[in-house]
Formats: sequence, C-alpha cells, structure tokens
Amino acid sequence: MKIKISLKPILVALGLGVIVGMALADEEILISKDYIPGKEKPVPVSLSGFSGEAEAVIKLDLTVQGFTFTPPETAQYLLSGSANGNLTGRAQDRFNKNMLVNKSYTGASLRRQAHAFVDDFLIAIGRKGIGQTKIAYKAGEGASSEIYIADFDGFGAQAITTEKNIVAAPAWVPRHFALCYGSYRADHPDIYHHDLGTGRLTKLAYYPGSNISPAPSPDGSKVAMVLSKSGAVDLYVADLPDGGNLRQLTKSREDESSPCWSPDGQWICFAGKSNERRALWKVPATGGTPVRIPTSGVSNPSEPDWSPDGQWIVFTSQMGGFEICVVPAAGGTATPLISGEDPSWAPNSRTVVYVQRDRSGGRRLSLLDVPTKQTKDVPRISGINSQPSWAK
Repeated sequence: MKIKISLKPILVALGLGVIVGMALADEEILISKDYIPGKEKPVPVSLSGFSGEAEAVIKLDLTVQGFTFTPPETAQYLLSGSANGNLTGRAQDRFNKNMLVNKSYTGASLRRQAHAFVDDFLIAIGRKGIGQTKIAYKAGEGASSEIYIADFDGFGAQAITTEKNIVAAPAWVPRHFALCYGSYRADHPDIYHHDLGTGRLTKLAYYPGSNISPAPSPDGSKVAMVLSKSGAVDLYVADLPDGGNLRQLTKSREDESSPCWSPDGQWICFAGKSNERRALWKVPATGGTPVRIPTSGVSNPSEPDWSPDGQWIVFTSQMGGFEICVVPAAGGTATPLISGEDPSWAPNSRTVVYVQRDRSGGRRLSLLDVPTKQTKDVPRISGINSQPSWAK
C-alpha cells in the first residue's frame, strides 16, 4: 500500500556537502556519508510527543542508523510529533533552527508511517533511509525449515516456502520482487528462482553434485553460484531466471563459497582457500584471474558482502568464535565489530543484518550500525533464524 502524505511547508533540505565530525555536548554535528567503522559517535537527537508503537519504531530506526537519544538541550536534532490514529512528525535542526520535516502521514499502518517519517528526516540531512526495505532469511531447524520475508526490523514476517524440507541461502534479485535460494524439494541440493509477484518457481541450477550459494547480480540479470558439477567446488555465472549461458569462473582444487557482487557488476567477491588457508578473493564477472583481497589482522574470512556504495566488504571471521568484520573493498586492515556471522548490508551502506548465537545454541537476527556499533535485535520466528539477505 502506498503512503499518502499531506505536506506542510518543508523549509530547508540540507546539501550533500556537509561533513561529519565528533561534537561536544553543545556543538553542531555535521553529517557526511564517510565514516570510520566502529569509531563514530552517535548523533544526539531528542524525541517527544510519541508513545507506544510509533515511539518504538522511531527509536529502533534511528538507533541502527547511528543516532542516540538525549534531552533537547544537548541534541543536534529535535524530533517531535504525535500518533493519534495517524502520525504527524516534525524534525528541526536545533542549531540553525531549520525545519527539516513537517508532515502528516496517512494511508498505511502506524508502523509504516513511523518508518516513513524517519526516512524523510534522513533524506533531509543527506542520508538514505531504510524504513521501507525488506529482508529475507531462513527459519527452522534441521530438515524442516522455510524461507521468510519481513520488513527490515522483522515485523510482518511471512513464509514464502511451504516445503518442510531443507532450504538455504535466500538472496534477493535486485530490481525484481524475487528471490533465489537453495532447496532439497527434489531430494537434491538445487537452486531455484522464485518470482514473489506471480509465485512462479523456476529451477535454476540442478547439476550433479551440489548447487549452492546463489548471488544475483546488481542489475538482476545474472546469478553467481557455487557448483560441484566438475568434481571440484567452483564459482559459476549464469543468466536469470533460467540458468542459461552457464560459465565457469574459477578452477580450484579447494572449495570456493559465498559469492557476492561489486555494486557496478564488474567483480565477484568470494571466500576461497589457497594452500588450505581461507581468504577473500575477487574475480572479474566476465572471467579472468582471481585477485586476493587482503584482510590484515583477522583470519579465516568467509561470507563476504559488498556494500552498495562500493566502499566496504563486510564478512565473517572465525578466530575461535565468529566475528563480524569490515575491510575496505580494495583490501587492507580489517576491523572486527561484534560477535556474529552471515552479515548482509542494507541499501544505506552503514546498517548490517547479521546472525548472533546465544548460549543455548540458538541463532537470531540482529541489526548493527557499522560506524557506531549500536545494535538492536530482530523479533524471532520459532526455531533458528539465519542466512539473512537485505533487499537492495
């Protein structure tokens, strides 16, 4: 359902050229898209007039995008409003007195109105909102699991498979309302393309051996995947949705896994072994020699995901436990952020959904703001929740 918005005057939209910096309690904080992972201070905002569900949604959205809540006298931005049936929201810069947002929202659920208000505020300060985005993930245990889709914060979850079998690795197809994922529905590890609009299911890869880890290209026209049809476990690319024009990209004696694409579609990053040591690599999407991506300071990298702005690769490092790390896309010194695995970037290139393990062995999804390391849990579907994919 589309959100109908009744506009009151928007007095100012901030330009993109402002710079972020650390601020003292009563100094203006400037905003930029660049950041140092794990080293940024949250931006202080005050929130008033909201309660219940609307307040909870606004607080979660802002927390996982780098904000913290303070009294008005120490805040950079003053957010206020009400949610009596419909939501009215206002956002003002306390220092220059500019009114950034002043809107009434109707025509959708209160949750979606609250998400839309936060998105409008972020757009006004030169950021990209994530309130209307979706995630896909696997939920269940053992041989009985299903693929779910939900709002990015876990609400509105619905199963899009009813297989009661092994499913794995859902991946959104960019520019299409569709997923690729692995399934044992034919008693064999095959890959399927699922058009969520029509319900059409297309068998994409069903070669002898394993067919796993689908990763659709940024333009939604191709898919990278890992196949063992030749006897070795290698990286391949094919057309969507039917798997035509299959091309082999790597020829290795050791396993490749977890492909992901650069946002320009020119490279495919993957985890692979060389002399029994795991590392991150990239290979041209049209074929060529793989190039190692250094991840200095951490070991055993796997499960990479390339940020939509092209600047970062987030991945899992296994050093005793599982750790979420980031490294510049060209490689360099990696930054460990938090215990977890299976990371996937949001479209804003700063928030990540990932899996955290609890002491009992269960797994659930959480949201991480990479610059500030602030986190929030996602509501759990019964059983183990894992392998998240954020729609780009």
